[in-house]
Amino acid sequence: MPDKTVEKKVEALPGDTVSTAGVVVTDSGPAPEKARSLWSDAWHDLRRNPLFLISAVLIVFLLVMSLWPGLFTSASPRDADLAKHYLGKPNWGHVFAPDWFGYDVQGRSIYARVVYGARASITVAVGVSLAVTVIGTVIGMIAGYFGGWTDTLLSRVTDIFLGIPFLLGALVVLNSFDDRTVWVVIMALAFLGWTQIARVARGAVITIKQADYVVAAKALGASTSRILFRHILPNALAPIIVVATIALGGYIAAEATLSFLGVGLGDTAVSWGGDVARGREQLRIAPHTLIIPSVMVSITVLSFLMFGDAVRNALDPKLR
Repeated sequence: MPDKTVEKKVEALPGDTVSTAGVVVTDSGPAPEKARSLWSDAWHDLRRNPLFLISAVLIVFLLVMSLWPGLFTSASPRDADLAKHYLGKPNWGHVFAPDWFGYDVQGRSIYARVVYGARASITVAVGVSLAVTVIGTVIGMIAGYFGGWTDTLLSRVTDIFLGIPFLLGALVVLNSFDDRTVWVVIMALAFLGWTQIARVARGAVITIKQADYVVAAKALGASTSRILFRHILPNALAPIIVVATIALGGYIAAEATLSFLGVGLGDTAVSWGGDVARGREQLRIAPHTLIIPSVMVSITVLSFLMFGDAVRNALDPKLR
């Protein structure tokens, strides 16, 4: 006799998937979302923050201008022609031309000086930020991890440097040098500016070293260097990066202020602060010589402050 296939009817509940064999496969719903780290959460928030996007575009533009100024102008910032261009007025219709922003008291193109001046300001700011981040992080990690007399000694040294007014101390240090190059200014500002990051790093390390994974690493016999650089440093980087990023704008303002006072970069350097100092003497008859480099300083400082503020909001869980 021919075989008769007996079909079994299986009633499937809503949300179930029935295969051709009549077996009910339960639909467990969408797969659970993979847990994201602090950095991925921060990047997710930053991409949707207009403040971050605007400041990032401005910073990239300034970085490109400082690295490749020839892309923006073919004029030299040092070529002077008093006979033709003495305090020449801006020609707003000649975009990217040497006379776009007018000429200064020595007949030099202000637009060319604005373009080439970005290099000095941003180099100083980035160099100081990197130096103070390394110095402050190392000192703060040593003080916070070892504690005891090491913490007491390093904390008192930090307090001594904190008691020195930043600009006044920089004036004293830079006055001792005859040739004030970019690297001399970076050294002077970094010598006085590491204290804030050191205190932030110390506080973060004191909190993190009590975590279970650090205690477990010690119990397993991990070396001090491994604990510091593999377990503590990656988890203490967030507040350090926030402070360093916000401080970038302050270092640009500090360099411009010192150059304005005549103790920053030398007279041969192309600097926004130096141009502001020279432009104040012609404020009444040629205000553009003062206003244009001042606006560039303000835009640059504001860009880095906005960038740092956005990074802080993204990395601080309390502000979410």
